Amino acid sequence: MPDTRPDQIFDEDGVCNACKSFKKNQNINWKAREIQLKEIIADTKSNKSNWNCVIPSSGGKDSTYQAIWAREKGLNPVLVTAATCDLTKVGRENLENLKKNGFDTIEISSSSLVRTKLNKIGLELIGDISWPEHVSIFTAPIRFAINYKIPLILYGENPQIEYGGPNKSLDNYILDRKWLEEFGGLIGLRVSDLVEGHSFSKSELNIYEYPSDSELKNYPIKSIFLGYFEKWDSIRNYEVAKKNGFKEYSAGLEGCYFNFEKLDNYQHGIHDYFKFLKFGFARSTDQLSYLVRRGLIPRNEAIKIAEEKEGNFPRSYLGKTLEDILKKIGLTVDDFDIICDKFTNKKIFKCNQSGELIKDNHKNLKKISYDNI
Repeated sequence: MPDTRPDQIFDEDGVCNACKSFKKNQNINWKAREIQLKEIIADTKSNKSNWNCVIPSSGGKDSTYQAIWAREKGLNPVLVTAATCDLTKVGRENLENLKKNGFDTIEISSSSLVRTKLNKIGLELIGDISWPEHVSIFTAPIRFAINYKIPLILYGENPQIEYGGPNKSLDNYILDRKWLEEFGGLIGLRVSDLVEGHSFSKSELNIYEYPSDSELKNYPIKSIFLGYFEKWDSIRNYEVAKKNGFKEYSAGLEGCYFNFEKLDNYQHGIHDYFKFLKFGFARSTDQLSYLVRRGLIPRNEAIKIAEEKEGNFPRSYLGKTLEDILKKIGLTVDDFDIICDKFTNKKIFKCNQSGELIKDNHKNLKKISYDNI
């Protein structure tokens, strides 16, 4: 994991905070946290609402696991999906699978016209085509919970615990406004910026606005990370979800090592490519680092796999071509090339003597180093 990752800190021995957090987790008093979680569940069950728990859900392996877990604990969850920007075939199948498993599900989205405009602005302005999705997964569930007076929102993993973050974030189990503004994918783009600078009305963007303090005061909601209270294990979650009808992608997933994550949005390939351009790593490095920390793959082998799998120009994702993905938001591949170069960190990639990025015949860049020591 390179030090270009935001909030990635290395100690004097060259050990990153993700590895230190993983080591710390081996010594946590999980029994004490289980007792704390039982108290939260008992308090939630005392609520008289029909649904007493919201689970933000993409239909993926983690939210499928969370839904099954919640039902086994005696909770009555409703699964709230902040609609994906460009829903895939397998993504739809996995959402429908949750209904087949007996769960109530709700899908929420702004209009397709608003969504498409936000995709284009996000890509051009901050290098994130799926900004509306990355924000609404945190704002839509809590707005739903307030409207239906549901006291608990059950998120899954706290990403800072697994992938590294400031020390104060590692012992946090609450997802609130402060967490959203620091870690929730805003990338400096706020709803107020979009209203003032891009001709949106405030009502068009209500779904992307975190509730005000006065709204939350009228009906306080507790949003927690389940991954704080139990050892979070993506592979276990996948195995549980698969037993309950979840589908992975049968072919090799572009830019990824696992074939069971990031299946719901055709734009994921573009999002991960921009992560590579900005920071020099992408989805494969995240997944392989997860395995290296657990001793499931040697580091030198992981480096070779990451070099092979990630950072290639995103010509397709889940079988859909880049041209078709971009057409939906009114851009061409030539437009995309220009935007890519704007966000590429030239300190990470090989350039010629004129400072221009060196690309092969397939438009792929080459990192200066693939071993991040």
